[in-house]
Amino acid sequence: MGVALATFAMNAQAECTYSVQDDWGSGFVANITVTNDTDSSVSGWEVAWQYDGSTSIVNAWNAALSGSNPYTAMDMGWNGTLAPGQSATFGFQGSAGSTVSDVTGDLCGDTDPTDPTDPTDPTDPTDPVDNTVFRVEDGKITKDGEPYPMQCGAWFGLEGRHEPSDDASNPSGAPMELYMGNTFWANGNQGTGRTIQQGMSEIIAKGINTIRLPLVPQTLETDNPQGVSSVFKNHPTVRADNSRQALEDFIKLADENDLNIILDIHSCSNYVGWRAGRLDATPPYADKDRDNYDYKRENYACSAAGPGVTVHEYNEELWLDTLRELAGLSEELNVNNILGIDIFNEPWDYTWDEWKTLSENAYQAINEVNEDVLIFVEGVGSEKSDGTEIAHGNPDLNPNWGENFFSAGDSPLNIPKERLVLSPHTYGPSVFVQPQFMDPAQPQCEGLSGDEAGDADCNVVINPDLIKQGWDEHFGYLKDEGYAIVIGEFGGHFDWPEVAPIRDQDRWGHVAAGVDEQWQNTLVDYMVEKDIEACYWSINPESDDTGGLYQHAYDPRTNESGWGEWLSFDEEKWNLLERLWD
Repeated sequence: MGVALATFAMNAQAECTYSVQDDWGSGFVANITVTNDTDSSVSGWEVAWQYDGSTSIVNAWNAALSGSNPYTAMDMGWNGTLAPGQSATFGFQGSAGSTVSDVTGDLCGDTDPTDPTDPTDPTDPTDPVDNTVFRVEDGKITKDGEPYPMQCGAWFGLEGRHEPSDDASNPSGAPMELYMGNTFWANGNQGTGRTIQQGMSEIIAKGINTIRLPLVPQTLETDNPQGVSSVFKNHPTVRADNSRQALEDFIKLADENDLNIILDIHSCSNYVGWRAGRLDATPPYADKDRDNYDYKRENYACSAAGPGVTVHEYNEELWLDTLRELAGLSEELNVNNILGIDIFNEPWDYTWDEWKTLSENAYQAINEVNEDVLIFVEGVGSEKSDGTEIAHGNPDLNPNWGENFFSAGDSPLNIPKERLVLSPHTYGPSVFVQPQFMDPAQPQCEGLSGDEAGDADCNVVINPDLIKQGWDEHFGYLKDEGYAIVIGEFGGHFDWPEVAPIRDQDRWGHVAAGVDEQWQNTLVDYMVEKDIEACYWSINPESDDTGGLYQHAYDPRTNESGWGEWLSFDEEKWNLLERLWD
């Protein structure tokens, strides 16, 4: 395969660069980048190239491909307009390799530089879009004044996955890459062919109109060591250059597909992840004693934590800067599909008063930049890491992290209701066995929860009346007071504990499968009754303790190599969501 080639237009019109990303002898992956070097925007581009040998291209992305050596690629519309200094990159996979003889095209020499795109042309896609205004009216979300039914799922990965300690290239790493069902090792290293666009098309057809997109401050960096392609697991044909590019490309593609986005700050660090609970989180973390678990992060923190701990510093000032940056993405990317910002995931390590103050400061920071997006605020927990108890009503009905708004009625957020969405998280036994799930026929199990309950051979019983009492106290009462409520996360393995991590299969094997499905149906009954909406966790199936709306080839006992390979839809879960949406 030839090395990277470049051709330059007359008068520095543009630069077209060909580069090989991967070559395995019988095939290769290459990119062509077109860069606008003029002082004016250029609308539309076309590139042509030819191989000296018999190379054939088997697929391409981010461009419309035609011809057969020579090949021609045209922009896709959404990536056709290049502002001064802006580039567009498209890629392709070929079979066998030979030398590239030339790269030519509109922007490589044929375009007249004296006839740039008119920046005042109302059809020019670089012109600012009319802002879409998202609001809350009478406790329901609206879009430009019209009711907006929230049919939402989470698509995670940009907040950082946890690599195994024995990973060959990135042991115990935390790469920030969207899962998309197309890993580099699948199908004999040929990949599965899945793309982000395919996923979007499929979920849109099933009814999804909103994606909750978790990220971390490090996602916004272009050069973070865990946010660059060298540590990514996606197939080279669909691999982003860095996490920032992946985020921006995803938002823009979602906009093209009329999918709205909730940006979720999921942690203070891609290494700390879901454990954080606060902006300046430090160990020990909740999973420090978890058995049969390779992904503990006791050696990472978001503030000073003693010797041997790597600190990714984060605090309120840095957080507010992150929120301002996210709020500015609508203008920066020229999109109008950013519906809201979920300001921080599961802040269980704050009292309500502490979190109330932080949330109000977050609203002010976002509002400085963007007055058209909604502010999603999650609840707190039942106890801080230092043992401070947090009021949550009946002490026997324990809330999940992020579920507790018990004190918000008497001490409401000073955020306009028209901009505020309360977004509790709630989960069933697939994620955590709460004390209210204990079988009353086993008095020895009263008050037990989690691993302790499993080790005591406690049964799990879903009592809808009891569980709904907890939801009423924790957040449901606020719906009656006119607040918009969107449950930011719920989900789980329907067949838990049969379909679950090995540690749960071993610990809870005495429980008949199906209790989490019963719990999820109880929640949907409650949401229908209260007119509450939700985001399902998750669209993609790689979540260890919940699975997703797609089935997963992976099995922890029989098919570890199937990790990251998506199968068909999990129709039982979709049926659940359709019942909620109807």
